[in-house]
Amino acid sequence: MSSKDKQKGINFPHVYIMFMLVMMLVVILSWIVPSGEYERIVNPETGITELNTEKFTYVEQAKPIGFMDFFTALHNGVVQSADIIVMLLFASGALFILEKSGAIAAGIHKLLSIAAGKEKLIIITLLILFSVLGTIGFGEGGIPFIPLAMAVVMGLGYDRITAFAIPTVGLAIGFTSGVVNFYTTGVSQSIVGLPIYSGLAFRIVALMVFVIISIIYILRYANKTKEDPSKSIVATEYLEELENSKTAEYEEEEFTLSRKLALVGLVLVLVGSAFGAIKLGWGMPELSAVYAIYAIILVLILKLKPSEAAETFGIGAARLLPTGLAIGFARSVMILMTQAQIIDTAVHSLSNLLSNTGTIITLLVLFIVVIFFNFFVVSGSGKAIILMPIMGPLGKILGINQQVMVVVYQFGDGFTNYLWPT
Repeated sequence: MSSKDKQKGINFPHVYIMFMLVMMLVVILSWIVPSGEYERIVNPETGITELNTEKFTYVEQAKPIGFMDFFTALHNGVVQSADIIVMLLFASGALFILEKSGAIAAGIHKLLSIAAGKEKLIIITLLILFSVLGTIGFGEGGIPFIPLAMAVVMGLGYDRITAFAIPTVGLAIGFTSGVVNFYTTGVSQSIVGLPIYSGLAFRIVALMVFVIISIIYILRYANKTKEDPSKSIVATEYLEELENSKTAEYEEEEFTLSRKLALVGLVLVLVGSAFGAIKLGWGMPELSAVYAIYAIILVLILKLKPSEAAETFGIGAARLLPTGLAIGFARSVMILMTQAQIIDTAVHSLSNLLSNTGTIITLLVLFIVVIFFNFFVVSGSGKAIILMPIMGPLGKILGINQQVMVVVYQFGDGFTNYLWPT
């Protein structure tokens, strides 16, 4: 294949450009869609401002969007999203220290050694392990571990498709279930006023269902192709591999006591964050503090050099900075919609349109909307900031539980992450 052929294909705009195009669309709509607002009442028990869904009025747009308004919205969007962005940076920095320490890789090797000689158990173990990584928000962050898992699976005599499916499907179903995935579940729940990570039991059950289906499907393909390599999707390569008797080689990481404690600490961080958010009313500052504390504990447990660990923390945080800016740009869309006063109009129009369709049809429509929107806005957290301020009030008007609206969002986002070319 020539370099010219390799360059063929569709090149999609960067997510920042997509957000700015959406912002331009909002400006256009601000001149077409009439401004309107619901009456807002402060709940004396919770102190939360709620919509009075019985009282909607069309109003004259207070301040039309000007040229500078468009660009200052970018700055204001990042500033208004600072609490979410900082939390993501702290979490990413701490998790990168853990990743670079080799603790996660060592944990994988230890699990594999326990399952030595039991190929099917290794497949199941790896799938569950990667699904757990997905539940805590490892999307692109799990990519460095995919070659390791593939080397192990191919070394057991399976083809490359099986080897690739195990880690990627695991990450996909874990991310989609959103058990403690801050990027989708956490952000969505914070927007609609739910305790972060509430509704945990349902998402755990959903994850279990996804895992069972994935195990059955992958094992069926793995067994079929191992018995008859010609049935492999990559049969030619697979047959050559078997003929050459190539065995995958990988460098094993020692599972030391310090690495064990580091992984135990991660479990405690996740459990503690969920408990604090649900039972103690923790918000972004407290969750950020938990990861800052965990990063310091990792330095002590793993006996890392503080300066080097600080640099690693910064590199890890930098990996999520593009996501943070995407969240800010998404908030910019909402700032312009708020200025144009068309959010309530959209909610009011949608509620009238869907009021007589029934709950199931409404949820299916919203599910398809999220799937469609995921083609253009790939950021899970950024998309939540655009859609949930509309889906949340819409759910209240139509009598749909807010947890259900969050689930519709996270499933619509997660299921298509590996399907859309964007």
